[in-house]
Amino acid sequence: MEKASPFQATWSWRPFIACHALALVLLLLWLWTPTRAAIDFFDFSLFHALNAPLATNEAWRNVWAVASTRPFDILVGVILLLLLIRGDWIFKAGQVRAATFGLVVTMVVLMIVRTLYAKIAHHLGWQHASISAIAPDAVRLEDFFRSWQDTLFEVKDESARSFPGDHASVLLVWALFLSLFARNAVQWLVVWALALLFMLPRLVAGAHWGQDDYIGGVQMALLALAWSCFTPFAAWASAGLVRLTEPLFALLAKVPLLNRLSVIAA
Repeated sequence: MEKASPFQATWSWRPFIACHALALVLLLLWLWTPTRAAIDFFDFSLFHALNAPLATNEAWRNVWAVASTRPFDILVGVILLLLLIRGDWIFKAGQVRAATFGLVVTMVVLMIVRTLYAKIAHHLGWQHASISAIAPDAVRLEDFFRSWQDTLFEVKDESARSFPGDHASVLLVWALFLSLFARNAVQWLVVWALALLFMLPRLVAGAHWGQDDYIGGVQMALLALAWSCFTPFAAWASAGLVRLTEPLFALLAKVPLLNRLSVIAA
């Protein structure tokens, strides 16, 4: 009989310690002056390569302007959710509901990590403004789409506190979470291709430095994953939520079309 939960209610010490060790190494590399200089140089080069075409290529500018809005973020969230709850892709149909709740509680852990990390970063002076506010040759999307500002389609191209990258941390948690259970290279490639693609809008627009994502975002994602999936927490919390919501899903299972979704039919 298929196991209803993909999680183990035990401590996985090796990956738990490895996540913390890698997060610490990334932080030390970022704080050490020689490597920080190299990271800053790389980020300025990356930003110029992605951002400069916005000035002359209208198609490039329109695509990334749309991708830098809140409605597009919502669309991304829907895509990520649909891939998560698709039965017999990464998770067996009977495990989808538990896996979904497992990701939910991992995101809750991420919120806690993000709050603590932001407070520490602010206290220690690690925060910095967006690269679009610092790079002298930055092309600002809001200069081309001023009519979008103060609307639902306001373009996100600057933040006074861009470190760490919270947008990237959500995508990275999703990708790392699914990677734990991916069964072949195609699944792994699809997951990471989407995660990296959806991280690009903030980098193209300059709302974030690259280091906000591959240093700060990765650190937060690793810590969130460590404290949820490599401890008994995800197993216990997802099992509890499955039991608690069983009456609700029993009602939803009676709704045509909805009852075809694995997350409900399970």
